[in-house]
Amino acid sequence: MPQLSRRNFLKLTGSGAAVGTLSLSPLSHAQQSTSQTAPGSTTLPYPRDVVAKLGELTVNDPLYFNYPDDRSPCVAIRKGREVKGGVGPDRDVVAYSTQCTHMGCPVNYDKEAETFKCPCHYSIFDPDNAGQMVIGQATENLPRIILEYDEAEDAILAVSVDGLIYGRQANII
Repeated sequence: MPQLSRRNFLKLTGSGAAVGTLSLSPLSHAQQSTSQTAPGSTTLPYPRDVVAKLGELTVNDPLYFNYPDDRSPCVAIRKGREVKGGVGPDRDVVAYSTQCTHMGCPVNYDKEAETFKCPCHYSIFDPDNAGQMVIGQATENLPRIILEYDEAEDAILAVSVDGLIYGRQANII
């Protein structure tokens, strides 16, 4: 049985790879033309959803909503004072995913302590400091919902997520 030299093997596999690459090129161009993301983009675009009218939010009273889809519970809070990442005229409105980053349990907003508390393993998160984990089993901050304020409509809009929502490989599915 004749043996295949390393040189001939590389010639065969190298030319096969080139043919495979050439045959895939038209497919990738077709995919790019139908995609709604920019060429070379690695993330999908987030929806722009109205969370609430600013006038509907009362200080320290949580408003629950879903973002970026119906399986992602979130909460918006108007703090009544400027906070890190806050939006609105007073930069006092923030929003977070309500799924704990430890095991996905739903966190609750404690109005008295003004923190998020996980009832499963007792992690505590600080909404005044970008959802930072203060104590507990969690090792990451709560995913922050990036908000924008539309002055003309007096509306708070959710536009993206900073951090990975628990249990997902990507926030946009």
